Amino acid sequence: MRTIRGRKDKALSRRDFLKGSALAAGASLAFPTVVPSSVFGPDAPSSRIAMACVGLGGQGAGNMRSFKGEKSCQIVALCDVDAAHLEQARETAGLDAKSCYSDFREVVGRDDVDAVSVGTPDHWHVPVSIAAVRAGKDVYCEKPLTLTIEEGRALADEVKRYGRVFQTGSQQRSGSEFRKACELVVNGRIGTLHTIRVGIPGNNHKCGPTWEVMPVPEGFDYDMWLGPAPWAPYTEQRCHYQFRFVLDYSGGQMTNWGAHYLDIAQWGNQADDTGPVEIEGVGDWPTTGLFTTAKKVDIEYTYANKVKLLLKTGGGNTRFEGTEGWVDVRREKLRASPESILTSTIGPNEIHLYESRDHKQNFLDCVRSRKTPIASAEIGHRSSTVCHLGNIAMLLGRKLRWDPAQERFINDAEANSMIGRAMRAPWRL
Repeated sequence: MRTIRGRKDKALSRRDFLKGSALAAGASLAFPTVVPSSVFGPDAPSSRIAMACVGLGGQGAGNMRSFKGEKSCQIVALCDVDAAHLEQARETAGLDAKSCYSDFREVVGRDDVDAVSVGTPDHWHVPVSIAAVRAGKDVYCEKPLTLTIEEGRALADEVKRYGRVFQTGSQQRSGSEFRKACELVVNGRIGTLHTIRVGIPGNNHKCGPTWEVMPVPEGFDYDMWLGPAPWAPYTEQRCHYQFRFVLDYSGGQMTNWGAHYLDIAQWGNQADDTGPVEIEGVGDWPTTGLFTTAKKVDIEYTYANKVKLLLKTGGGNTRFEGTEGWVDVRREKLRASPESILTSTIGPNEIHLYESRDHKQNFLDCVRSRKTPIASAEIGHRSSTVCHLGNIAMLLGRKLRWDPAQERFINDAEANSMIGRAMRAPWRL
C-alpha cells in the first residue's frame, strides 16, 4: 500500500486519510492553517512553491505547463483518473512515476505540497478544492468555480475558515483591457450605468439524437471520474471536454463562457460581494441525445441598483451602457462611444481596481504574501452564482426573486431546491 508521509515522519495510510477526510464518510480532520515550512523555512532547499496539479486534460494540462514555466513554482505531484493524461503530463513535467496519482486524496495528503492546481471537470472543482483547503494547501481552481450555488458558499466559507489563499481561474480579471473597461465604468466615464449586455458563444459540440454505451477505456477510472455525480453508463461523449454539455457535470456555455463575461459584468457593476435580485429568461433545450444544457440563452437580470444585465447567446463580450456613452470589452479589444472615453486618465483620487498582469503569478505572489488574489473564492462563487441563477430561471420558466445576502430565492421552494444537489455516496461536502 502506498503511504503518505506526515509530520514527525509518521506514515499515514490512504485508508487512515480517507477516515479523516470530510469528503468521504466519516468525521472531518483538523489541519493547520499556517504556511508550510517548505515555502519559507530556513532549511528549505529553494524558495519555490511546491505545486500539485489535479486534473490534467485540456485546461488542467495548460495550467500545469504555465505553473511549470513560473520560476517561483515547482511541480512536485500530478493526479488524473485517466492514465493517458497522467503519463503525458508526467513526461512534460519531468517527474517520475512515484509522483503520479489517480486519487486526489493522496496528493493533498502529501506534507511536501504547498499548493494545488485544480483543473478537473466542473463537478469535481469544489470537492477537490475543499479537501486541499482543509489539508492546509493554497488552491488555484479553474472556472466555473462551482457546479451549484450551495457548493460555492461552502467553499468560500472554508477558504476563510482555514485562512488559505485561493485563486479562481477567471483570468480575464488579469487582462489590462478588462480592468480598464471596469475602471472607466466605476469612475463614471459613461455616466450612470443602466444596462450591461453580455454575449457568450453557442455550443461548440453537437450530440446526435442517439448515443450508445461503450466499454470504459483501459487506464480510465470512470467511477472516480463520476465521483459525486449520479451513476451513468460510460460513453465517450460524456467525458473530457464534452462533459460541460451535461447538467450532471456542468452548466453548458452558460457556466463555461458565462463565468468569464458575467464575472466582468459583476466587476464593473461593483457587485463582487452580491448579485442580482430578479432573474427571468428562456433557453433552447435539447430534446434528444445525451446533452442536456441549453443550446441558446436569453436572460434578463435586475440588480438592486436598478442596473439591467442582458445575457444572450452570440459573440463573446461585456458591454456597459450609461447615460453618457458605452464601453465594450472582449479579449484584447476595447471600444467605447464616444471614443474619447478611452483616452481618459483615472486620477490618483479616483477608484483604482485590483491590478494583476499575470493571473497565475498573482496567485503565487499571494501565496508568499498571504494577500487575497484578484479572483478570490468569494468572487468566483458570486460570479458562478449569476450563471446558475440564469440556468435555474430558464429551467423553471418564470421570473425569480433572489436574496443575494441570504443566498436564497424569495418564497419559491422549488427554486430553492435547485440551489444544491445530492452527492453520490460516499462523497459529501
